[in-house]
Amino acid sequence: MAFNSKNPFLSNKRFSSNAVSRAEEVHEAKIIDYNQEMTLSGTINKTAILFLILCASSMITWWMAFNGMNPMLPAIGGAIVGLILVVISAFKPQASPYLAPGYALFEGLFIGGISAIFELRYPGIVVNAVGATLVTFLVCLGLYKFRIVKVTEQFKSVVVASTLAIATYYLISWVVSMFTSWTPVHHGNSMMSIGISVFVIVIAALNLFLDFDQIEKGVQQRMPKYMEWFGAMGLMITLVWLYVEFLRLLSKLSSKD
Repeated sequence: MAFNSKNPFLSNKRFSSNAVSRAEEVHEAKIIDYNQEMTLSGTINKTAILFLILCASSMITWWMAFNGMNPMLPAIGGAIVGLILVVISAFKPQASPYLAPGYALFEGLFIGGISAIFELRYPGIVVNAVGATLVTFLVCLGLYKFRIVKVTEQFKSVVVASTLAIATYYLISWVVSMFTSWTPVHHGNSMMSIGISVFVIVIAALNLFLDFDQIEKGVQQRMPKYMEWFGAMGLMITLVWLYVEFLRLLSKLSSKD
């Protein structure tokens, strides 16, 4: 899983580098057809395509789990391959038209697997997590569209710093727990653990504003057409992260009942 939105992806550096290349093209008097430029509608369409691929793929491991087969192997494999594709895309955004669908396909295997595992233990949790993710997305989109929330440089700095802190904490906790008997504080259903989950969900949601902002800027700067896939992939990464965190929070709340 890739949990950094302001993703390695929708970073100012990446978009700025494309802006530079665009400026160079203009300087060299190259004619750029409008159909070769990034558009908002194109990015929305690409996001919808990736979402459909992810949903279709997730049904595979979901079906396996509810037919007596172990979904862990495709789930783990999907997570690893998905992460690899994210890293490659971060350095080669030109390949996003090919890598983004692949990411959605393999990440779908991961999502289907963990969703089935949570559902078997806590019936009804998947529907609630999907609903919570969708509502959060729509609320954030509305707040951004009507400029109720403005993405300033200070806003970006706080969100990015918080995201990196979360990623670092998760990584260190995972490594330490592998070699010791220490149980990370975000495990279990204690109030501290629940509070951490709520905080992470808030930061994941705030990352959506960064994604919206970078996509909008990409359109305004007339980025190349392949950046539609790049932007859509970045947005999907944030939504996957948000969904997984909702699953974890709801499972903690359910286990307290």
